Amino acid sequence: MPTASVYRLGMQAVTATDVEFRYGTHIAVTQSSFTIPKASITALIGPNGSGKSTILNAVAGLISPSIGTLDVSVAPSQQRISLVLQSTQVNDALPITVAEVVAMGRYPGLSRFRRLTLHDREVVSKAMRRMAIEDLAQEHLSELSGGQRQRVFVAQGIAQERDLLLLDEPLTGLDLPSAKAVDSVIHEEQERGGTVVMTTHDLSEARVADHVILMAGRVVASGTPTDVLTVANLKEAYGSALLHFEGDEVFFDDPDHPQGQDLHVHQNRSIHVETHHDNG
Repeated sequence: MPTASVYRLGMQAVTATDVEFRYGTHIAVTQSSFTIPKASITALIGPNGSGKSTILNAVAGLISPSIGTLDVSVAPSQQRISLVLQSTQVNDALPITVAEVVAMGRYPGLSRFRRLTLHDREVVSKAMRRMAIEDLAQEHLSELSGGQRQRVFVAQGIAQERDLLLLDEPLTGLDLPSAKAVDSVIHEEQERGGTVVMTTHDLSEARVADHVILMAGRVVASGTPTDVLTVANLKEAYGSALLHFEGDEVFFDDPDHPQGQDLHVHQNRSIHVETHHDNG
């Protein structure tokens, strides 16, 4: 939910105008325009291959548009951006501890020969405490569950103390404690005035964001969840075959999502989502 810090006087963290992104001859995102408000939680949602990760990488400064302009006003350099990838992999043979992984979040701000200061170590400890992984500090990363690993990499991201936190599907496949820890940190980062952008397949996650960008190889719609997550827009992004109507309810069959999702239609044809987990 928006807080007092959200949408500061209409200020934008990111402004994209008629951008197009290519990988060789493949067009990943056709010409699109969108904004990401400062101090907001913005969800990038869409099916696989819709361009979510492309937009995230572009905001991170890893790729540039082949056409159009992308202005990241809160972060004139990558020194003010933290990118946490859901697919982060570490060689299991590498004897690296949780504390060492989180401490890597401080390295971008260090000069070549400078070691971690007392302040750096305090920041690392605080990040681990916020993600409830202090008791895992001396464990090897290879010994952790997927949910624990994700908490470690999010801790590394927040240890960088950046203005713009980018998260690639941060809640996907997490156990309940890990999901709660990550969700809490997302909202804490916003409360301190940071801007959070996350990709997701889950409509229930997008529905509680402040700002939503719906992707389908281009930006189908962007704005508040109520304005964006409408039946018409979802049909355009996912295809009519995935939406099934029964009275006032719409059932959404997303092949990229492991659980079924019920979409309850309001009068303005926006949707409310309930995700049902399979306990079998």
